[in-house]
Amino acid sequence: MGNYEKLTGFADEIQQDLSIQIESLKKLDMHYVEMRGVDGNNLIYHDDKKVDEIKRRLDDAGIALSALGSPLGKIGITDPFEKHFAEFQRAVEIAHKMGTRNIRMFSFYVPWENRGSSEKDDVNAAKLPDGVKEEVLERLGKFVDYAKREDVVLLHENEKGIYGERAKECRELFDALGCEHFRGIFDFANFVQAKQDTLEAYALLKDFISYVHVKDAIWKTGKVVPAGFGDGNVKEILTRMFGNGFQGFLSLEPHLFDFDGFAGLERGNAKLPPMEEGKKLGGFEAFSLAREALLNLEVF
Repeated sequence: MGNYEKLTGFADEIQQDLSIQIESLKKLDMHYVEMRGVDGNNLIYHDDKKVDEIKRRLDDAGIALSALGSPLGKIGITDPFEKHFAEFQRAVEIAHKMGTRNIRMFSFYVPWENRGSSEKDDVNAAKLPDGVKEEVLERLGKFVDYAKREDVVLLHENEKGIYGERAKECRELFDALGCEHFRGIFDFANFVQAKQDTLEAYALLKDFISYVHVKDAIWKTGKVVPAGFGDGNVKEILTRMFGNGFQGFLSLEPHLFDFDGFAGLERGNAKLPPMEEGKKLGGFEAFSLAREALLNLEVF
């Protein structure tokens, strides 16, 4: 079982408390964190004094930020933008303070029409009201222009319900705005939950991917499972990524809050540590399980 130098993750799924996050990452020999929630709030909502404290404590522990896990772009496309843009500017300021250029973000919740939910649905059948796509591009364009001036990298995550929930729309965003300051996160489970074939998504987006969220999901139910145990083609796609020279971060986002055992959970010869059936996972257990499942794929 190999290891990967740029392994990171959402340690708030272990605990909100920074001390526990640091302790847990050190136990797992991980030197990066994608910081989202910490000590009761998203990092971008803490004041300067708290941000400085967080940075100092991470530095002392030898842990760096792989990305700022912001909620930017996770508002409705008709919601007021001015206040949200101010939050974006604050996030950029905090990214500088924390020593990372990477900021995770989204492309706004939009009112999809005729968006199907079965594997037989045509991805191209979905429609949006007039003007929505243009508003998405205008708002994201303002983000990207500011990112260029501030020398940060906006990492767009595919997420169910937003404009870029499926590969076709993600590709439209990158064709219009893609540059070294606007790149893509590939999230296997989110694509599965949006009924997007991940192999098709990778083929369409491979030239724009700079960062990966590692979680898997079952096509039929959308249930999140450890990497390699769902329908996200995690091993095959990661193998292709590394074969094509990928050198970005792999970020663990377990989302195994309701994972209650391994009954019926099989995928080839994949192995996971023994666990009592029916047992609910704690935060550290879930994070450790997600890490071990990824390492067991032996893709690097």
